[in-house]
Amino acid sequence: MKRILAGLLLCGTVLAVPANATLSVGAPAPDFTAQASLGGKEFSFSLADALKKGPVVLYFYPAAFTTGCTIEAHDFADATAQFAALGATVIGVSHDSIDTLDKFSVSECRSKFAVAADPDEKVIKAYDAVLMIHPAYSNRTSYVIAPDHTILMEYTDLSPDKHVDMAMDAVKKWRAAHPQ
Repeated sequence: MKRILAGLLLCGTVLAVPANATLSVGAPAPDFTAQASLGGKEFSFSLADALKKGPVVLYFYPAAFTTGCTIEAHDFADATAQFAALGATVIGVSHDSIDTLDKFSVSECRSKFAVAADPDEKVIKAYDAVLMIHPAYSNRTSYVIAPDHTILMEYTDLSPDKHVDMAMDAVKKWRAAHPQ
């Protein structure tokens, strides 16, 4: 119940807050390694290793199991096969513990893509994705990162509605310029 109330409070208070500064298109993407979960199985996610396979869709979300984050996870799960067909990897990042993300990766991510734990907010801060009204949480920010470690796309909006579409458009554009 506390988590539901906190999620509702978070959703209600942040909708009126302007987005903070994020990394710009063309900027270098900070490298990171984080403990992650895919289908409840933990592993070490390395951005550098993922970029060797193609672009990475890196999205930050405030908290697992809240309404907007669940919607966004379902949307990314539905699109994961399309991203994979284009050579892209999807990874979500939040401040949640790995134990929470083990459950979230199965139920809400539907075991389709990994989610990484960033409880000390190092990755969130490196990507300027801090939710200013509640600094322990990340803003809802999506990036597409090219294999050369540059930011191809950035989109910040607390509504989960357009994140998958914006990321998909950027990956498709990149793929068109870099045929397999």
